[in-house]
Amino acid sequence: MDFPMFHLDWLNDRFLIAVIAILHVFINHGLAVGFIPYITWLEQKGVTNASKDQITDLNWDNLIYKKMKVAFIITTTIGAMTGVGIWFSVALVSPSSIGSLIRVFYWAWFTEWLVFVTEVILILIYFLTWKNSNTSLKAKVRHIKFGWFLSIFSWITMAIIVAILGFMMDPGNWNNEQTLLNGFTNPIYFPQLLFRTPTAMLIGGVFGMLLTTIFTKKGCDIRAKAVKYASKWILVWTPLVIIGAVFYWSVMPSAMKDNMSTAVGSMEFAQYYDLLKYFIIGTASLSVLLALFALMKPKKINFAFVIVPCVLAFGFLGIFERVREFVRKPYVIGNYMYSNLLREEDYPLYKRDGILKHATYTAITEITEENKIEAGRDVFMNLCSRCHTVNPQGVNSITYVFERMYGFGKPLDKNSMAAYIPNMHNGRTYMPPFAGNKKELDALVAYIKQVQQTGESLEGVQTSGVKINPLNSVKSVTEKLEENKDYSED
Repeated sequence: MDFPMFHLDWLNDRFLIAVIAILHVFINHGLAVGFIPYITWLEQKGVTNASKDQITDLNWDNLIYKKMKVAFIITTTIGAMTGVGIWFSVALVSPSSIGSLIRVFYWAWFTEWLVFVTEVILILIYFLTWKNSNTSLKAKVRHIKFGWFLSIFSWITMAIIVAILGFMMDPGNWNNEQTLLNGFTNPIYFPQLLFRTPTAMLIGGVFGMLLTTIFTKKGCDIRAKAVKYASKWILVWTPLVIIGAVFYWSVMPSAMKDNMSTAVGSMEFAQYYDLLKYFIIGTASLSVLLALFALMKPKKINFAFVIVPCVLAFGFLGIFERVREFVRKPYVIGNYMYSNLLREEDYPLYKRDGILKHATYTAITEITEENKIEAGRDVFMNLCSRCHTVNPQGVNSITYVFERMYGFGKPLDKNSMAAYIPNMHNGRTYMPPFAGNKKELDALVAYIKQVQQTGESLEGVQTSGVKINPLNSVKSVTEKLEENKDYSED
């Protein structure tokens, strides 16, 4: 409403955020939060297991260095780019929500930025000084300490961001007392943190075992030793993942649990919802079986043994992120802002006046027969485009949604759509209520009808340019200020 609407009519706006965010979480959780402490622990084992005339086992240390090199390259390239990419994509697609979050969590994000800068400095020191640290025991011990400091700062970064993610799901008491402390200590925060932490550690261990099979020869002693350590790491953290998942589920609001079946994939996938629990159980069980077999037969472990559990572990994390994003619907910030970026408390105003009158970027404020289609396009852009596309081949296309409901291959019925849209929230609770008035509803229906007939696409402001609400023009605002001034003087 207050920002020009960026829109991708083939990809879906939120899908853009999802792709970048999930890739970033893979790297942040798998290669930073979970993998760095695993690497530091293994480096420390090289020192403790070295002979008296050695600072560390050099062959062992070289293997761990190679693993760390993979993490360093990925985190400082793809990890860094996707981290910045999240900010760019969210600012484009969901500016109102990120603006609200910044206002609530300004000091938390400022602290996170300081922690992140420290984390970047530490990972540079830790990796780039690795070889030089082998010159003396004192230098090696200091280097290992840098690894543990890096591990702690990586976790703190996640811990701060998880508070914000939890707030978006359930702000708790924040709506009554809008303080940073209330926002930070939301009901979802600690359960989500207690689930994410061991999950990151588990993924770090499985990924570490996979790298072992890449950097060592099958059957050699150093592979067997590294595989055993990875197995112990996995066996320690897997039970904590299950405990964290159960705890997380127990505190999740019932409305979010009701959205779970659709959150896993789509409306069509809802019937296969039971597969999710089998996927979770299967991933955890396969990780444990891999670890147990590796402990007993470490020299038999090869790339083929590890790749499936590794893919499943990352896949589980990806599904978790997909579900977390969806279950909070119809809100983008729980009980405060709907996924269409309208605040819940403003709905009575929009119901009374319509949304176009209050939208900053629209050329139409009064709907007529002549401008009905254009008005419907603006209504769609402001109310529907954050989750739906217009292009028939687009992700979550609005015409496909209605054709699936009323039948493919036939014209959409205006009366049916006009009857459904005001009540859609009752049937599909993950959909925000319709915010417009009767004229805007008719305009929206007419626009969707035309879209089905023409197959046209909807262009965002990055292509079509910006149109300002005439009621918000400089001239109009100046006249209103003058009127108010004259009124106050009288």
